[in-house]
Amino acid sequence: MKSLNNLSYRIVAIAGEGIGPEVVKASLKVLQLVVKLEGFSLQVDYGWLGSTALEKFGSYFPQATIELCNGANGIVFGAVTQGGLLELRKHYDFFCNLRPIRLANSLVHKSSLRPEKIQGLDILIVRELVSGIYFGPAGRSGDEKGAYGYHTMLYYDEEIRRIARQALHKAQQRRRLLTVAHKENALPHLPWTRLVQEEAKQFPDVVVEPMLVDNLAMQMVLNPQRFDVILAGNMFGDILSDIGGALVGSLGLLGSASLNADGFGLYEAVHGTAPDIAGKGIANPLGTLEACVLMLQQWGEVRAAQRIMAAQERVLAKGYRTADLSPQGAEILVNTEQLIDLLLEELDSKQHSELGVLYESFK
Repeated sequence: MKSLNNLSYRIVAIAGEGIGPEVVKASLKVLQLVVKLEGFSLQVDYGWLGSTALEKFGSYFPQATIELCNGANGIVFGAVTQGGLLELRKHYDFFCNLRPIRLANSLVHKSSLRPEKIQGLDILIVRELVSGIYFGPAGRSGDEKGAYGYHTMLYYDEEIRRIARQALHKAQQRRRLLTVAHKENALPHLPWTRLVQEEAKQFPDVVVEPMLVDNLAMQMVLNPQRFDVILAGNMFGDILSDIGGALVGSLGLLGSASLNADGFGLYEAVHGTAPDIAGKGIANPLGTLEACVLMLQQWGEVRAAQRIMAAQERVLAKGYRTADLSPQGAEILVNTEQLIDLLLEELDSKQHSELGVLYESFK
């Protein structure tokens, strides 16, 4: 993953569609400055996915992109409407999707919940990403009753076991509580509870808490502070993680990392293409920037990641807000470019050399 001789990394940036190009370009500016400040090097190559790839290569997931990604240290991705993303995830077996839900102190009032309900919020959703209903047998057919469609939620036991091991390991490193999302009252042949509990024998210090996914969704709204790590299958994880947007104030704040067994990763914001604001220069880049933070952490570049998080907290604490955070009162509305300029100024300021102070308040 990392050259120990010259501390050099190579990533592939795939901008995609909608606001994807805007948030990727903005986040890379911050990443490049942090790389310079930390004294290692970063090469950025550019790949294609989705409709832009189809126009250029006749394929949503072209061979040219595969060749660029092979041997890279990570992929920074924007967003696509359809086509290419599932193929990319499956091709590199990015089965472990990490979706942190953390709240900056200065944004407590942006949550849909009362401040006392979400103060100090820190949840990690571990989502299985390359199996389940999105990848099972699907199609359309018909019978004597008429036309119908079907999608099959198919999971091999080992697919559940391997994501369970990842989630248990994460819980062991955190507050040692793993909540398992399931729907075994209606889907009894997908035994998430039993398989996770069997794997948990190797993690005796982690408490495993099975919870029906509909109740889990309700509890995330009623009492989100009670959760530590949440393990979910592909579709349930997709839905539950979007609740995080309401908890922290905007989907635009949430990033994710999708990793394979070798630690190679795809890093992207949780939000989609947002076509209604694409090209207006007002998109929130902090979700993609959070994904870049996760990438730095995966590489072991912890100080670089802390630099970004601390600078972000300082900018937010000063009241700067993108449109999705609905600025009110003394808060200051900024566009994508202005927010990035503010972050760059904070990162490059010598008076903020002590990284840990505000980062601790962010945690």
